[in-house]
Amino acid sequence: MIKVIRMTVNGQDTELGVDERESLADTLRRRLGLTSVKKGCEAGECGACAVLLDGKSVNSCLYLSVWADGRGVLTVEGLTGENGGLHPIQQAFVDEAAIQCGFCTPGLVLTGAEIANSGKTYTREELRELISGHLCRCTGYENILNALEKVAGRRDKDSGASDGGADDGGADDW
Repeated sequence: MIKVIRMTVNGQDTELGVDERESLADTLRRRLGLTSVKKGCEAGECGACAVLLDGKSVNSCLYLSVWADGRGVLTVEGLTGENGGLHPIQQAFVDEAAIQCGFCTPGLVLTGAEIANSGKTYTREELRELISGHLCRCTGYENILNALEKVAGRRDKDSGASDGGADDGGADDW
């Protein structure tokens, strides 16, 4: 059965008819062309499909589009910084070389934006736990954690937070 839903996607009011069984990932990718939403495992295990729903990270492959009726959805396409530039978490991913193949990156960036927007300071171990729902086969996570620390954490010299020599000389001052 088709149901008309209304949601705000990347700041734009959107109204469309969706099958009641359609995932939010399918709606965003197929109907709205937002290809930053990746479909990896389609079982909520990899985090590639993560979007922010009213500011909270959700796996859009498991979330039905009809449940997003009246809610706000943010994908990487809608994530911008001041003056239309990169959001601070995107810039941190670039600065810390936290990107390799890029398949997992949109979901990690959005979860990172949620973390950064929380206003809290996290230890490296807390950040590791917060991204535990994301799988990355390329990076080994260390540079991702470095990027997250840059915007929402602190470098703790005793926590093993070394980045293997890529230190810019001031990283331990966060």
